[in-house]
Amino acid sequence: MSVEFCGLELAHPVINGSGTFDAIAAREAFGATLEDEFPFAAYVSKTITLESRQGNPPPRLWEAAGGLVNSIGLPNKGLAGYIAEDLPELTRLTVPLITNVMGSTSTEIARLVEACDARNEIAAVELNVSCPNVKTGLDIGSDPVQLEEVVKTVRSRTIKPLIVKLTPNAADVAACAQAAQAGGADAVSLINTLRAMPLTPRSYGDGRPRRLAGSGPWLGGGTGGLSGPAVRAVALAQVAAVAERVTIPVVGMGGVQRGEHARDLIDAGATLVAVGTESFRDPAAGARIARELAE
Repeated sequence: MSVEFCGLELAHPVINGSGTFDAIAAREAFGATLEDEFPFAAYVSKTITLESRQGNPPPRLWEAAGGLVNSIGLPNKGLAGYIAEDLPELTRLTVPLITNVMGSTSTEIARLVEACDARNEIAAVELNVSCPNVKTGLDIGSDPVQLEEVVKTVRSRTIKPLIVKLTPNAADVAACAQAAQAGGADAVSLINTLRAMPLTPRSYGDGRPRRLAGSGPWLGGGTGGLSGPAVRAVALAQVAAVAERVTIPVVGMGGVQRGEHARDLIDAGATLVAVGTESFRDPAAGARIARELAE
């Protein structure tokens, strides 16, 4: 089950999706068990930004049919806080650390990548390109031309493997993957969450939630991202399309609950598979899925 990925030797092909597993909190909850039986072959941090972020106001989660809509808003301690407080804790893990970063300009992203490059504890960097560009208002990752320019700009700032996490909310995701490869990416990962908006439920007094005309969004951030089993078929289609257009490794994710789902993504062209929403239900899901995949 061991696999080579961008120069990293991994025990198996199952990792976590960024922001879906808090390794520091898990250690506090599970203690030595986490050290001995860490569920993933590599750990991807939650998204780090230059400055600290509080995230979106509550409510932040909505349980959808077959999935989960989140509007967490990328809360984090900022680059300085991550390096000073989180990095020492994360380097205690027994697997390679991949740090996920996001900025709204190529300059911001470059600063983040440079900081990661300077840390031997970090094995690879993942770029979250779902952030709107401050000049255009468009997601950096949805425009192939802009994406290639951004990746080219930051490529020279690190010798570490550079993974680009693509947005699924683009007209041609495969073209964006090609642009990331042309810019110098060592791998791409997909899919991120699909844009979604649940509306506020109301009750007419009989106990059954119903929505009144004119009620607004439920989530504090207005819209959020849909993940879980509901996006699995979309993930398979996008991973297959990307794998046909690029020669670099693909990390596939979206609705993975069992080993057979991981196998499907690998058959579609993925080298690694990431588990996200399922870890909220079962914190040990990554290890279970790896075992099922081996069997």
